[in-house]
Amino acid sequence: MLCKTRLTEFLFTLVFLYLLWGTFMNPLKAQNSSQKNFVVVLDAGHGGHDSGNRGNGYSEKNIALKIALHIGKILKKNQNIKIIYTRKTDVFVKLVDRANIANKADADLFISIHCDAHTSQAYGAGTFVLGLHANQRNFEIAKRENSVIFYEEDYEKNYDGFDPNNPESVIGLTLMQETYLDQSIVAAATIQKSFVANLSRRDRTVKQAGFVVLKYTYMPSVLVETGFLTNKKEGAYLNSKKGQDQMSTTIAKAIINYKNELGIGIKANEVFTEAEVEDVLAKTESGNKNFEIYFRVQIAASKNRIEAKSYNFKGLSPIYREKEGDLYRYYFSKETSYKNVLKLKRKAEKKGYKSAFVVSFNGNEKIKLDKALGKAK
Repeated sequence: MLCKTRLTEFLFTLVFLYLLWGTFMNPLKAQNSSQKNFVVVLDAGHGGHDSGNRGNGYSEKNIALKIALHIGKILKKNQNIKIIYTRKTDVFVKLVDRANIANKADADLFISIHCDAHTSQAYGAGTFVLGLHANQRNFEIAKRENSVIFYEEDYEKNYDGFDPNNPESVIGLTLMQETYLDQSIVAAATIQKSFVANLSRRDRTVKQAGFVVLKYTYMPSVLVETGFLTNKKEGAYLNSKKGQDQMSTTIAKAIINYKNELGIGIKANEVFTEAEVEDVLAKTESGNKNFEIYFRVQIAASKNRIEAKSYNFKGLSPIYREKEGDLYRYYFSKETSYKNVLKLKRKAEKKGYKSAFVVSFNGNEKIKLDKALGKAK
């Protein structure tokens, strides 16, 4: 009887957490039934003995830090947003440690702040997500930002022999973060639109490139190049208090807009009793005879078309591959039982797919998890 009670409590906790997911791609974390914090990690690029680029004599590390701190100050006014910094002072932080800070915080969004450089008088703010560089220019940006690993004595160990100067090395970076690629693009696009709408900045669009700092994060992640220090006018703007305040406010607004666009599937004060959760589980066990609700475990998403064979996915089977836009999504199993799909999710996590999550369907249509369970109720 005691074991049954503990099992019920465990299932109640799991279902409650899933009911709080407002979107299948980026679940919002919940502290309790009445308060949900959206965790944002702000990463000021460079620091310490790594000054970043010094276009026109300005210091990228100092400008990035001031902007990051100001963004956090603005966001803290929202009681449902929790801010974590990778650094608050002029210190050097390894790229892998920056990602680890975000992962340990179980963050919802990772934003890395930088300033760009170029041999011409290029100008404008740009946003990047992790992906294969589409051109030499994107590769050069990533190579410059990735080269900071050479400041680390044990960089070969930390980054599995990654060589920032070798374009082929970038290919190995991308698969893990592609799980979050579409949400990263949404976040980056929101920031980019905010630059254009609020500051009339040149729209340099969202681009993909192989940034090491984005590779190791387990959440939607964006690298922001706030502008070019090598451009005389833009460099002076970014080095000014006015420029830093305006950039910070614009990025903060975009983060809030992104959070709001995600939506929350249920009201913040809605509480599900143990009896209600057991009712949902019992009805999803019935086989969903009255509707076509089923659940899958998404374990990866990639632009690469991979054969849906168990040997390509650490022995997991069955594997389903579906194309959605430019991405192939890879799902493990197909279950009408929510209880069973939770077990399979834990199995996938044990196999190394730490970012695995449950996706619910009604026929061929993806639906939010709370809606699927609501139909069961």
